[in-house]
Amino acid sequence: MKKVMPNAKRRIAAVQLEAELGDVSVNLERVERLAKEALTAGAEVVALPEFFTSRIAFDQRVHDAVLPPNNEAVDLLVSLAKQYGCWIGGSMLIAEEAEVYNRYYFVEPDGEIHTHDKDLPTMWENAFYGPGKGDGVFQTSMGGVGAAVCWELIRNQTAKRLKSRVGLVMSGTHWWTLPSNWGRLVNRGLSALGQYNRYLSEQAPSELARRIGAPVVQASHCGSFSGGFMLTPGFSASVPYDTHYVGCTQIVDGQGRILAQRRTSEGPGIVVSEVDIGSVPETEETTNRFWLPDHALLMKAYWHQQNLCGKSYYRRQGRAAGVLAAQRYEQCHSHK
Repeated sequence: MKKVMPNAKRRIAAVQLEAELGDVSVNLERVERLAKEALTAGAEVVALPEFFTSRIAFDQRVHDAVLPPNNEAVDLLVSLAKQYGCWIGGSMLIAEEAEVYNRYYFVEPDGEIHTHDKDLPTMWENAFYGPGKGDGVFQTSMGGVGAAVCWELIRNQTAKRLKSRVGLVMSGTHWWTLPSNWGRLVNRGLSALGQYNRYLSEQAPSELARRIGAPVVQASHCGSFSGGFMLTPGFSASVPYDTHYVGCTQIVDGQGRILAQRRTSEGPGIVVSEVDIGSVPETEETTNRFWLPDHALLMKAYWHQQNLCGKSYYRRQGRAAGVLAAQRYEQCHSHK
């Protein structure tokens, strides 16, 4: 197999964050503290979670976290990269040209910035941003580095775009589970689906790594949160949805073996490991199926129903609210 990155060891870290909803400044303070903890421990590469500027629920406050492309969160990444001579990446909501994207930023030690817009929003995320384009392959001073954000990890199209092109994958997740406030009967009826969802979240980095032959670094959120569950497309009506994050912040090698792991139940913190970056032979094949591990029927129904509701909301008001928030941010910071 063609090597896309000189095989070498790097000390890599991933951050597990308990973020607030809509409060970018508070979240950046927490991110900076945890990132510096990892860098002080000798990390050369640091992965931050998806949406490290704000957790995402169906809640109007999420719009307040939409930023323009040039913002204080990107400034923080560049500052840390230059100060510590590291590579660092994570995603945030960005408004650009009248659309909102879930944009992954990967910054090199000299401050060079690479970006990838997540291909498909997941469920209620559709209320706040639209689909992105691009292959998520960065040509860096380390060689080929890929970005695969949350559920991008478990799609065959992601494996196909990264295979034979990268020696390291940077990922961040924001993986919630089923509601805890819908009553005992619902809890019992959905328990098997909840277990499967947890399995998916825990296995996602390994599923991708085995199909592309490259290590995957996954940073996650942790804690509990509440929002709304949209009922039908075309209307903003929702019911309360109390949930928590599942899965792990973890680092896996090119064969999908876990090198370091911190479960979401363990709270905020970091994981650090020496990682052999570079390509190795894949141990599993990609297929023409949409998902890497096939989803249960009820999971697919949940996915499609919330996607439709979220897309409708985004067209009606989510896009405009996010773009307006980014404009307000620019106006405020232009006067400072």
